Parts: sequence; structure tokens; C-alpha cells
Amino acid sequence: MSVSESCIVYPRKKLASMRKQYFQQPFAEGCLPQGGFVLHDERFSQILGNNPTIEVIAEEIEPFAHEAGVYMPATGEVYITSNHLRYAGKKYVQISRVYNDWKGYHVDDIEPGIVLANGGVNYREGILFCEQGSLTEPGGLVYMKPEEPYETEMIISDYHGRQFNSVNDVVIHKDGSIWFTDPTYGHEQGIRPLPQLPPQTYRYDPGTGDIRAMDDSLTKPNGLCFSPDQLTLYITDTAGMAGCTHTSGIYSPAKAASIYAFDIITRHGAPFLANKRLFAFADVGIPDGIKCDTEGNVYSGCGDGVHVWSPGGMLIGKVYVPGGCANFCFGKGGEMFLLNEKKMWRAQLSPELKGDLLGL
Repeated sequence: MSVSESCIVYPRKKLASMRKQYFQQPFAEGCLPQGGFVLHDERFSQILGNNPTIEVIAEEIEPFAHEAGVYMPATGEVYITSNHLRYAGKKYVQISRVYNDWKGYHVDDIEPGIVLANGGVNYREGILFCEQGSLTEPGGLVYMKPEEPYETEMIISDYHGRQFNSVNDVVIHKDGSIWFTDPTYGHEQGIRPLPQLPPQTYRYDPGTGDIRAMDDSLTKPNGLCFSPDQLTLYITDTAGMAGCTHTSGIYSPAKAASIYAFDIITRHGAPFLANKRLFAFADVGIPDGIKCDTEGNVYSGCGDGVHVWSPGGMLIGKVYVPGGCANFCFGKGGEMFLLNEKKMWRAQLSPELKGDLLGL
């Protein structure tokens, strides 16, 4: 679906430098209900480019497109994880490989043996997945090679002998350290035993084996990413959603649906998080997966799509997806892949747009 100017919705106010005002209630009829863009500040038009488009590239009856969203630049494939599925009365998560050929997009299920996978990130020549674990098996971080037979390697599975709760999302610092969040959603969802640790954000150094808790101030630490200069860490707190999906669970509007920013400082030769501050609050749903572009703008999957904030915390626009978007990833040349549970979307934004994670 190609999106015309009439499908780019402006909020109910006049932007100072714009001559046109749009007062659709709440969206342009027949357009944004199927996906589109909401402009809150003219800076978002630079991200959109001259001819932004959005389309559904895959759809299934089960929620196959929930988390991870790891783009492999060598092949153009995207690896994703499903929401909780059931087979023979047991919950499981399906990892899928999404690829495009002359016939269109395809979704292939793969079986690497990772227990209830969730978030993921590019690592080495493959993917580092968050393994939530089960009632009988501990979780952690698992490296997977992105080709058959999809060999895996456990990177870390405990904090000095204490099992993680349900590792949720992960990102890699330029110094090679691995940062990840570990909320207590697993126990709440009935897939993990009683927590042995508080909800925390960790830093793991694979070179030395050092594992450190970096922050314990968030109720439900979830997505995380670094600013382009890697001097700021953004972490989402999704306390506002028990059960932690945009389509299920109990939403509590009085609880955090927030993004916090932390300065990364050095003390005694070691990194610390300092100067915690509220960066943004999601006006719809909760902010889940989070990423930056190379200009420092901050993107997060929320209850009505991907919200975009300036580096200063101003909401400048949204990539609207009905039903919300838990996670997403950037591809090449302004591509964005959005995970919408039973649908996977592809948005083509400005060719100049580059996700900071891969710089493509």
C-alpha cells in the first residue's frame, strides 16, 4: 500500500512552519486504519522522505511476529520470534526466518532448540537470542548461527549461580560487552519459577566473564539501546502492562510506560549508569523494543505502532500500525520491518534513514 500525503496525519494543532492543517478524527478514513504515518513535528518529514510506503508482507493465524527482529545484511533475511504459542498443552515460542525472493516474502520456521526465545541482536556472524527458559530449564543468552542446522552456543545462563528471571532484550556495546534486561514477566506468564533475582539490567563482558548488575530501579526493564555516541543508554519500563504484550495482559494506565535515559560514565576504570532521567512516556500502550537511528532519534514499538522521538525527547511522529508493534528493526536504505503479532509490515521511509545498530 502506497501512502499519499492525505494519509500523513497531522495532530490537532498547526505546526508553526506549515501552511496546511489536517483534522481527521482520528485518522484519514480508509487509509491509516491499514497503516500509515502521523506527523507531530516537521522533522519527521525528513525521516519519511518524499514517498513513504507501508505494506503487510506476511500474515498468519497465529501471533508469529512478536519480538527480536534481527536483520541480516548479507542476505536480507529477518529473524523473528513469536508470541507464546501452545502445542499439546505447553507453551512454546517459534523462531522464524523471513526472506524475500522473486515470488515475494516467505516465512520459514526453524528449530534451533532455544527455549522460549524473545529479543535478539546481531552478534559475531549470527544472532544472540534472549532465552527466557521454562519451569524446568534456565534461560540466558544463546548465540545462533544463521544457517542450517542453526547451531547454538550458551553465552551466559546465570548470575553467579542464581538463575535469571526471563531475559527479555539485548544489545551490544562497541567495546564488545553485552547488555540485557531481565524482568519478572516469565513468572507472571507461568513459564518460569519464582524469581531468584530482582528485575535488573546487566552488563556481561565475554572476554573476562564479568557479569554486573547495572540498574535495579525499573519495575519492568524491557527494551534497551545505545545512543549513536554510546554515551547514553535508553531502557524502557513496561510496568504498565502485566503479561507484557500489546494485545494481551492487563494494562494499568497509572503505571510506567516510559523510556529512561542513563549516562554511561567511567569510575575506577569501570562503566556505571548515572543521571537517570525520564526521556519519554508512551501516549498509547507501552514502549517495548527500542532503537536509534544514526542521527540520534529514538524509536520504540508502542500500542499503535512505532513512535519516534527527537534526541531531546520530543515526539516527532509515528509509523502507525493498527494493534501496535512490540518490536521492529531497520533494514537497508530506509527499510523498517514492524512486528505486529499476526502480521509483519514493511515500511519504506527516506533512503537516507539509517538505523544506528548496523549503520545501513
